[in-house]
Amino acid sequence: MRLLKVFSGIAGTLIVSAHAAPVEQYTQLLPEGANLSLMVQKVGSPTPSIDYHGKQLTLPASTQKVVTALAALLQLGSDYRFTTTIESNAPISNGVLNGDLIIRFTGDPTLKRQQIRSMVQSLKQQNIRKVSGSLVIDTSAFASHDKAPGWSWNDMTQCFSAPPSAAIIDKNCFTVALQTSKSEGDTATVQVASYYPVQVISQVRSYPRNSPNARFCEFDVVAEENQRYTLTGCLTQQDKPITLAFAIQDGADYASKIVKSELQQAGIQTGAIRYQTNKNNPAKVLAQTQSAPLHDLLTVMLKSSDNMIADTVFRTLGSKQYNVPGTWRSGSTAVRQILRQQAGIDIGNTVIADGSGLSRHNLIAADTMMQVLQYIAQHDSQLDFISMLPTAGQDGTLRSRSGFKEANLSGKVSAKTGALQGVYNLAGFMTTASGEKVAFVQFLSSYAMSPNERSSRKTTLANFESQLYRDLYNNN
Repeated sequence: MRLLKVFSGIAGTLIVSAHAAPVEQYTQLLPEGANLSLMVQKVGSPTPSIDYHGKQLTLPASTQKVVTALAALLQLGSDYRFTTTIESNAPISNGVLNGDLIIRFTGDPTLKRQQIRSMVQSLKQQNIRKVSGSLVIDTSAFASHDKAPGWSWNDMTQCFSAPPSAAIIDKNCFTVALQTSKSEGDTATVQVASYYPVQVISQVRSYPRNSPNARFCEFDVVAEENQRYTLTGCLTQQDKPITLAFAIQDGADYASKIVKSELQQAGIQTGAIRYQTNKNNPAKVLAQTQSAPLHDLLTVMLKSSDNMIADTVFRTLGSKQYNVPGTWRSGSTAVRQILRQQAGIDIGNTVIADGSGLSRHNLIAADTMMQVLQYIAQHDSQLDFISMLPTAGQDGTLRSRSGFKEANLSGKVSAKTGALQGVYNLAGFMTTASGEKVAFVQFLSSYAMSPNERSSRKTTLANFESQLYRDLYNNN
């Protein structure tokens, strides 16, 4: 059907057709007070077919990763790899490295302990049995804070917001098993695997589910220095241990402990640990390991909404663009410049605080995101971008999206999701019933329900999305 624009002043641009109701018909399915920005535009078309509050700035949440991924492909290229090296210019004599041993971390978000172990084994094969100097942990690839402006403080110990430092091993996360006590008020016991170089102490009280003390039970974890974590608060009693995962707060210290342990297990003696944060010339590479190509990393980032990959890539963009240690500021400036110079996209007053969308400081308008999507679609033969997005009913964060399932749109939609408290966003592409490809942006914020309505929150969201996208599928 041909959609016609109806302009309504400050209320935004509404779209109607002979058989379709205005956008307000869909907003009536949302909780009172919710804010919606919606844009739909055929790929290659100069104008949108639906523009509802398209210039309204809002939180992008994880749809921010679409912007990060495009900038990364344009600047770094799909074959870029993160490289971690063990270096030294010191001579080796009778099994002794007569100087410092440098472990240079560059923000590889996928680096695993096994890779560190393999590099250490390579040192052993070079007949190194002792390091007379220091064990140097080099994190000069990044500088300043590892936590972005605007991140929620109470998420900091959760794995999904582990600080993206230059030194990352096993996503800088560890797990523990917490067993509540069978005696009311007693302390829960905690177990942590010995291969994690952390100390975890439990001060968690255990209460029966019907106990007055359990009504407002809150659990917390306090991260302290030297990889010490204290679990506090209370939990209701459970028959089985509870598995919990926490984020490492000091990546360099954590990495130093793991590297030191691996060297010891390989029978290589080392001196004191020293941290190197200033940019310096590389030494002779004794061993190295690399990540998968950037396109593979971005596929994981987009399909699984991996924050660590997004933010290390973001800081790396700042580093590579300006030849400085990567910071949040340099990353933000780099993304803005890359999009303008290489894609002709001026993001205007968009606020970019990080690469993942975790920050509450981020702001973007739907029409800006639409520019990004249009560029992606028109250059997808070179970028191979759309294949990286989650596909409705098939994979990633859209595998079980209720609205698309109810609308029978499995395989018809490829889009990035974005969710924060009160935020439910989508940005991507749909192949309509007529075979046309359209780009769409849904920025839904201030989504809140009363306590009595919260049990139906997802149902309400599913109703809104199923009706909206079913109509878009059939009417475009």
